[in-house]
Amino acid sequence: MLARVSAAAVLGVDAIPVTVEVDVSFGLPGVTMVGLPDTTVRESRDRVRSAIRNSGFPFPAERVTVSLAPADVRKVGAAFDLPIALGILAASGVLPHRDGVPMTIVGGLSLDGSIPPMQGLLPIAVASRRANRPAIMFPDANLPEAGIVRDVRLFPVRTLWHAAQILTAPDPAATPAPPRDDVAEAASQDDLQEVRGQTVGRRALEIAAAGAHHLLMSGPPGAGKTMLARRLPGLLPLLSFDEALAVTTIHSVAGLLPPGGGLIRQRPFRAPHHTCSDVALVGGGSVPHPGELSLAHCGVLFLDELPEFSRRVLESLRQPLELGAVHIARVSRTMTFPARVMLVAAMNPCPCGYLGHPKRECHCPSSAVDRYRRRLSGPLRDRFDLGVDVQPVLWDEMRDAAGAEASGPVRQRVEAARRLQLGRQGTLNAQLEARRLRDACRLDAAGETMLGRAVGRLGLSARAVTRVLRVARTVADLAGAADLHCEHLAEAIQFRLPG
Repeated sequence: MLARVSAAAVLGVDAIPVTVEVDVSFGLPGVTMVGLPDTTVRESRDRVRSAIRNSGFPFPAERVTVSLAPADVRKVGAAFDLPIALGILAASGVLPHRDGVPMTIVGGLSLDGSIPPMQGLLPIAVASRRANRPAIMFPDANLPEAGIVRDVRLFPVRTLWHAAQILTAPDPAATPAPPRDDVAEAASQDDLQEVRGQTVGRRALEIAAAGAHHLLMSGPPGAGKTMLARRLPGLLPLLSFDEALAVTTIHSVAGLLPPGGGLIRQRPFRAPHHTCSDVALVGGGSVPHPGELSLAHCGVLFLDELPEFSRRVLESLRQPLELGAVHIARVSRTMTFPARVMLVAAMNPCPCGYLGHPKRECHCPSSAVDRYRRRLSGPLRDRFDLGVDVQPVLWDEMRDAAGAEASGPVRQRVEAARRLQLGRQGTLNAQLEARRLRDACRLDAAGETMLGRAVGRLGLSARAVTRVLRVARTVADLAGAADLHCEHLAEAIQFRLPG
C-alpha cells in the first residue's frame, strides 16, 4: 500500500515542499530510503521504528520503501521523522490514508515517541501558506514561532500518538495562535548616560544610528570604544514587522530562537571573536548556514580588535556590505542570506595601542605601525562611512556625577531622522542609490567648493564621496533641515577616515 505525506525542507532561509511517499509491500523486512537523504535522515529508520513501537503501534514486518521528492534536493535534519512515521502507519493500514490532505507535517521523534522542539519552523510555516497548504502539524514547543504566520491552521503535537489522533479525527480542531507580542519591549540595559565624556564618539554613534552608517573607532585600550558600541542598540528603533519576520526566520534556521520564543522585536547585536573563520562570519559550509553577518541582519555587527581578524575574513565582508546580502553558490543551487547590517568596528592605533596617547608612550617602530594598519585594506577602509578617534577620558569627566544625555532622547532624534528618510526616499541614507543621491543631497556653490577641496586634500574616491554625501544628508536630517548646508557637509568630512 502506498501513502503520501506532505513535509518541507529548509534551504537557506527558505523552505520548499517535500512529498514523503511510503510503500509497504511483501518482501524481506527492512527500510529503504531514497531521495538524497543525508546521514541524519537515514538514521531516522531506527528512531522511527522505536518511536512507533513505544507508542503502542505495530511496525510492519514487510519491506518499507520511503521516497523523499524532489529527488535532486538533499534532505537534512530530523524534521522528516514524524511524516515518515505517519506515512508508515498509513501505508501499513494502521491509520486511515487520506491522500491529498493539505497539511504540512514536520518534526523529529525521540525513541519514546515524544516530539522535541525543532529549528527552522518559521520558514516552513511561511512556505506552507504560500503553497496553499493552510494547515501545519509541528512540535508543540514551537507554537509561539508557528503562530507568527497568520491564516494557517496550527496543529501542535507532543507525541506520535497525539499526531495519530489528530489524523484519525474527522474534523480536528486547530489550536488558536497565541497573541503576537507587538508591544514595545524594554530598551537596551546599556544606556548612553553611563558614558562619560566622548563627545565626538557619542555624536558619531548618533549619526551612525540615524542613517544606518558603518562606523570605525580607533583609540588606545580602555578609551571606551567597546562601551560606545554596546550602547548602539539602545539608540535604534524596534524592528518593523517585516524586519522582525526576516530576523526571526534567520535565527530559527540557525537554531538560535529560544524555546517558546516568538517574534524578535529587538535589533540583533552580534560580536564574534576575532578568531572566527570566514564561513562563521559570512555563512556557508557544505550545508549552507547563516553566519554572523546574517544573524546581525537589520542590526549591528561589532568587530572588536578589527586588525586581529584574518585578511581572508575581512575581505569576505566587502561584497556583502555593498549588496546587503550573502550569495552562496553550490553545484546544485545558489542560496541567498539577507545581511543588511550596520558594521561597527574598533581597533587600536598601533600594536601596543598607545600611539598618540597623552600620558603613555608608544614603543612600536614605524614599520610595525605600518604593517598593523595595512591589515585593514584600503577598499575595506573605504566602506566605513564614519571614522572617529576615541581618546582617553579625563578624570574630571569621569567623576562628573551629572553624567551625559541618556539613550532615550537620542533614540527619539534617531527615530525622527529615520522617518524623514523613509518618507523622502523610502530607504535609509546608508542605502541611498546614486541615482537618488543627487536629488536628496543637492549642494550649493559653497558646498561644491568645500567637497572639491576635501577630495583633493584627503584623496577621496568616488565611493568615498558618495558616503560623505550620505552622512551629510543624515546630519541634516538630525537637524531637521530640508537642504544640505556647508555645516552639514563639514561635519561629514570631519568623520571621514584618511586614505
